[in-house]
Amino acid sequence: MVAHLVRLKLTLLRNGLRRSVWQVLGMVVGALYGLFLLVGAVVGLFALGFADLQVRSDVLVVAGSLLVLGWWLIPLVAFGVDATLDPRRFITFGLPRRDLLTGLTLAGLIGVPGVVTALTALATPLSWWREPAAAVAALLGALVGVLACTIGSRATTTALAPVIGRRRVREVVAAVAILPIMFLGPIMSAVADSADRLASLVTAARVLSWTPIGAPWAVAPAVAAGDWLGAVARLAIGVATVLVALRVWSWALDRTLTDPVSSGGDARARGLGWFGVMPATPVGAIAARAATYWLRDPRYAIAVAIVPAMPIVLGFASPGSSLLLIAGPVTAFVVGWSISADVAYDGTAFWTHLAAPVRGVTDRWGRVLVAGALGLVVMVLVTVGTVWYADRFDALPALLGAGLGLLLTSLGAASVTSALVVYPVQMPGENPFATKQGANAASFTSQMAGFTAVGVLAAPAAVLALLAVSQRSAALGWVALAVGAVLGAVLLVVGVRVGGSVLERRGPDLLQRMRSFD
Repeated sequence: MVAHLVRLKLTLLRNGLRRSVWQVLGMVVGALYGLFLLVGAVVGLFALGFADLQVRSDVLVVAGSLLVLGWWLIPLVAFGVDATLDPRRFITFGLPRRDLLTGLTLAGLIGVPGVVTALTALATPLSWWREPAAAVAALLGALVGVLACTIGSRATTTALAPVIGRRRVREVVAAVAILPIMFLGPIMSAVADSADRLASLVTAARVLSWTPIGAPWAVAPAVAAGDWLGAVARLAIGVATVLVALRVWSWALDRTLTDPVSSGGDARARGLGWFGVMPATPVGAIAARAATYWLRDPRYAIAVAIVPAMPIVLGFASPGSSLLLIAGPVTAFVVGWSISADVAYDGTAFWTHLAAPVRGVTDRWGRVLVAGALGLVVMVLVTVGTVWYADRFDALPALLGAGLGLLLTSLGAASVTSALVVYPVQMPGENPFATKQGANAASFTSQMAGFTAVGVLAAPAAVLALLAVSQRSAALGWVALAVGAVLGAVLLVVGVRVGGSVLERRGPDLLQRMRSFD
């Protein structure tokens, strides 16, 4: 049965690649990126073998701990876990629980992240080529570590799914859970830049080696140091972590299969809401629905949650530098690009736009107006706040120009992207920690292409703003503001018109594709 589940996952993956060119392209890009990371990791692990015992031990323990922590936390705020083999689909088959869990664990490793993680972990013995006993221990610890990654990820997402099923809780978790991920890089940067970074690394490794996330990676260092009792103790901690995670996953799975997360709930009418505020026009109706999305749909919560954290992260990453000043423009891009999956978020409800019928340009403007208004407000507030904190009011026009250019350009590019590409997304009320088949590949490819396009198109205003800030030139700052406003407005209009034309031409195809996701 375990082998059957693995073959089923491979078959579904193969069929998905046959069905969509985007999935093939995304898989190729992801595989190349994963291969690059894997080769770099293997070379680095072998080179680490030339370092002394203390450095090898500390680096491997800290890196391994971050790997496990990433598997546990990132699905909570990013792509989620692969739900191709949703356990609820096997309710009627009466599969033994042990076979189901084992099959889902192995199937979870099928994919670029799983393969890269497993091969990188299994390559850790390369760092111990001078100590054969430690190399064997490293292989054993790597197996436990990989199991901790996959089973722990399933345990956290499955256990939290019913709680996150409530809309308000989803919004809070999306806002709170993303903060550790955002602060992880600045914290590591601050530690790396500290004068006493070696001592900090030693202290972190010593503590992490006795934790569930770091113990499996500390087995080999203990063997190399001759501490056999410590090696056994750390291995026991790692195995216990896997067993506890397996038990939590099994318990959460029982609850999910017998009492799945409801996709809806009781609702009370409270007037027309935004529909009573917006003009009684097609653009106004679409804008009212978009505003309702922003206030009530937790899938938009992350874009909003990033806004207040952005200046803090940048300030923490480089205290006393001018890096903080880019918070406003970066925030503008994040909010503007957030509508790049709007049609996919509509799901099959998009049929109402086709049946109305609504012109493509009308649809694009309705969505742009709400995101643009929100983005403009937060961009101005963040920009003014950062220049006040940094005492650089001379840079205000330049930063507003860069922010306005990025906001308008990203809105225009997102208007085209959402009309070109749709991919499977979680519907409201579904498990927010699951990722549907084909979502990662298409999402990654379209997002990377969009990021590149926005960066190139918004470059004139951004470069002028950079020169104005670095040279403290007021004249260049006002030029950057003018260029950002004019060029951004032109690109927005072009993006809305092109996106509207594409939407009118491909609307039925997009709806048919979204129906195939069900």
